[in-house]
This record gives sequence, C-alpha cells and structure tokens, in this order.
Amino acid sequence: MADRLNKTSLSAAEHGQRDLAARLDWNLIRTFLVVADELNLSRAAKRLFVTQPAISQALKRLQGQLGYALVQRRGPQIALTAAGEEVQRIARGVFADVSSLEMPARDATDQVVGRVKLLTVSRVHSQRYNDFLADFHRRYPRVELEVEVLRGHDVLMAIRQNTASFGLGLCRLDTPCVERRLIVPQRYALFCGRPHALYARREVEVSRLLHEDLVTFTGDYLGDTLSPLTLFREHHGFQGRLAASSSNLEEVCRLIMCGYGIGFLPEDAFRRETEAGMLRKLPPEEGLADVDIHLLWNSQRPLRAAEAVFRDELLAAFDRD
Repeated sequence: MADRLNKTSLSAAEHGQRDLAARLDWNLIRTFLVVADELNLSRAAKRLFVTQPAISQALKRLQGQLGYALVQRRGPQIALTAAGEEVQRIARGVFADVSSLEMPARDATDQVVGRVKLLTVSRVHSQRYNDFLADFHRRYPRVELEVEVLRGHDVLMAIRQNTASFGLGLCRLDTPCVERRLIVPQRYALFCGRPHALYARREVEVSRLLHEDLVTFTGDYLGDTLSPLTLFREHHGFQGRLAASSSNLEEVCRLIMCGYGIGFLPEDAFRRETEAGMLRKLPPEEGLADVDIHLLWNSQRPLRAAEAVFRDELLAAFDRD
C-alpha cells in the first residue's frame, strides 16, 4: 500500500512538472534573468528595449505561472526572494545549455527565411545604416526586405496599428504599444535656394527671416511629429505666408531650391545639395530643432524569426562604437 501511495504521489509530481514546463513562457524567464542581473526595473527595461510597465507585467505573469513571489519591491530597487534566487540559478543553467546551440545556428544563418516589411521616412542619411543593410543581406540572403516610404506621422500610425514589421520614423514622445530606439540623430535648420533673394546676401539676421515666405511639410502642425519646428516658428514670430508645402521631404527640398521660400530640412541629409550650392543654410548657425529617426516596432507584435533577427542585428549594429 505504501509503495502504491508513493508511486501515485511521484506520478502526480511528475505530471505537475510536465504541466508547468508545457505552459511556462520562457520569454518571461529571460526577462526575469535581466531583472535579476540589474535589480532595477528601469535599467532592465532599457536592456530589453521595452517599457518599465511591460517588465512589471512580465514579472507578474511569471510569478502567477510559478505560484510564488520572485522579487520584493523596495522603491525603485528590487531584491530577489529566496525562491527568486533559486529560479535565477536554475534558469541560468538552462540558458547556458541552450547557448551551446549558438555556434551551429551561426553557421546556418542563411537558413533564416522570411519577410520583413519596413516603413521609413525619406532621406535616412546614415552610412552605418547602409553598412548594416549590406551586411544583413550578405548574412541572411533568404530574408526578403520590403521597404515603403511614408510620412513620419503615417509610419508611426502604421506601427501602432500593427500593419508592418518595423518603422524608421519620427517619435519624440512615448506612444502606447510602440517601442522605439534612437537610430539616426537629425538636426533641422533653415535653408533657401539659389533663386531666393537671401541666397546672395552676405549677412542674414534672424529678424530678416520673420516675414519671408515659407515652404513646409503638410504635417507640420502642433502635436505632430515635426512640432519642434512649429514651436520654433511660433516662438520667433514667423509671419511670412505659406508659399508651398508637401508631405514628401524630397519635394519640400525641391520647392526650396526653386525659390518658393525658406524652409526646414535635416542638415546631414541635404549636405550634398548644400555643398553643391543648390541650398544655402540660414541662421541660426546651430540649427533649429532635433527631430531624430527611431527604429519603431509594436510591443504587442509576436516577431517571426526573420523579423527578430532583423531587429536584433540592427540594434546591435548601432550599439557598436
């Protein structure tokens, strides 16, 4: 009888372990390991490129699956419980075993197959980005990359609506469901074209610009992704009429070069036109506003293998000094 009871108890325990292994989300374990390393939710969120609430929710879900507490909150800092320390020890061993698969996987990078849809604003001026694309295609030739150029606002909205893998666009503020990572810093300045009266003027004061006709983006209004430019314009009291506008950066540049008015452009992206004499940079010399380009993705989107590789490789490329 005793032997039968022992066998029954052992069978129940084994069944419970198998059930836990089947339903345990190992992404939550990975998140916990980062939290256990940092002992700070904010730093863990930065390492994983997610928000702090997402980290807190992941911990809550993992503790719910395991049935016991792993951490104790002490203000912004956290401490591991005794159970948390044991889970950390076990999980590190598991991930160490899994890492032994890394070398064969590296030898088989060409086996990653899939499609990545990338939405981007125009004129992303970055040699590092170009180098990444070339290297990524060399290492993962079977990943199909589809690139579509949209306005900054449309890129952000598409990512929020989860209609593309990633976006390269403008996102100054935290946005629900959207993770962002700075990729290309951009400094906007004022320019005029060769036909404009200011082009040949030796000295140009900021006050001289206040009544000039303006070329701008159709989306350049308060609250939009380009609102720093609008705020600068309103702060300095620009009173010139709107002479032309476009939702496309190339067309805005064309209109400025054709003399329709002065306008805002990212300095680095149009350095070639400036050096060739087609554009002249106007005061203030330090430029007007930072409107940086970020890599954007939907935090609630489960990434396919090709998408995960693309994101991880791109972020790693821009992490290098």
